[in-house]
Amino acid sequence: MHSNYFITMNKRSFAAFIVLFGVSTPILAQNPQQLSLEQAIQLVSGQNTLLHQARINQKIKEEEIREKKEQHLPEMDFHASYARITNLTEFKNGFKEKTVTQTIPEWADLIASARLPIYAGGAIKQSIKKAKQENQIALLQVEKVGNDVKIEVIANFLGIFKLMELQKLLKENIIEEKDRLHEVKQFRKHGTVTNNEVLRAELQLSNTQLKLMSNQRNIDVAQHDLQTLLRLPEGEPLSLDTSNLLAHRLSVGKYESYMEMALQKEELRISAQKEAISITERSIVKSNYYPKIALFGSYGANYPNYMFFPPNPYVYTLGKIGVEATWSLSNLYKNKTRMHIANQKIEAEKAEMELLEEEISDRVFARYSQFLEVLDKLPVTEKAQIQAAENYRIVKLKYLNQLALITDMIDADNSLLEAKFNVVSTRIDTLMKHYELRYAAGLL
Repeated sequence: MHSNYFITMNKRSFAAFIVLFGVSTPILAQNPQQLSLEQAIQLVSGQNTLLHQARINQKIKEEEIREKKEQHLPEMDFHASYARITNLTEFKNGFKEKTVTQTIPEWADLIASARLPIYAGGAIKQSIKKAKQENQIALLQVEKVGNDVKIEVIANFLGIFKLMELQKLLKENIIEEKDRLHEVKQFRKHGTVTNNEVLRAELQLSNTQLKLMSNQRNIDVAQHDLQTLLRLPEGEPLSLDTSNLLAHRLSVGKYESYMEMALQKEELRISAQKEAISITERSIVKSNYYPKIALFGSYGANYPNYMFFPPNPYVYTLGKIGVEATWSLSNLYKNKTRMHIANQKIEAEKAEMELLEEEISDRVFARYSQFLEVLDKLPVTEKAQIQAAENYRIVKLKYLNQLALITDMIDADNSLLEAKFNVVSTRIDTLMKHYELRYAAGLL
């Protein structure tokens, strides 16, 4: 079991967690449980801040679809007014003569009106289509952010794992160095070694202890970052379960299969949707060439009756219903520039998608090559560890028989420590490169 730091949750916080996410999960229980990599991925998929923000944005896009559909509904207005008016003064021969006509001093109306669009050149239909396409991008963005935070958690988790393995090796080395220091001091008592060798052994022990403390600080920082990603309470212990991470050796599939899946990655699908949106926007611009047709109607009460003159001091009601058509003649020449801009945007999105395909292809090739490299590197590091262990055994035996110097012993010890860490580091790197390849291919 690796040294790590534990998640604790009291009953209240655990209950709040269950209520909030509405799921029953073995990730965290009332008693402190270790957090595995799979459980960390589940946690970040449920409560990461960036992912939560992406989901909110997607909900907004869903509401925008409803808002665009409401353009089909009639526009209804209610109008009421009251005013005092003056007499009507008529001027003749400039302002030399005037005639004053008495009016009814009050003016009031109460009118309800409605307008229903029938045809708008396809603008309403295309605006709804655009809203749906933007919603598809938002859904893909949720998927992309989800994968982004997953690979970030994986990298953080495996980074901590590597530091924990180094911590364990450093502790083992400190025990070995303390034993060595004891042996050197015994040799010094018998006068077979000098004080310099004692000082070298003490210095080596001090340096390793400093490395241990520094490495522990690095673990603390990395664990804090992981808690932030998972939105776990700060200050509570976190324990990582790494027992089965390196249990199985990983294999690699065919490059063509990874490349085929990468071409379906959410980034490319987002780019394709952006191109589709630019085509839809061109259709909306094109609708400016066509007339707009709508049904309209109104009904209201008015006072006084100015339908006649002189006006009658009576309330009258009047309603009307009909069809109206408007056609902007200026759009016949102004809209050409807008259409040209819309066509250029489509070309720009096509070029952007081609560049993205090339970038993803390069990324998958690089990750595939790195995975093959680390797979080839692993048996070499394992062999180097065996050689370093044998070298240390021989040098130690020589030193105990006063046939080697303390510097030779320390060098062999450092080489063995480095070889041991290279093995575990390469194994963890193999797992990380495996996840990075799957991430690049859209298989995470």
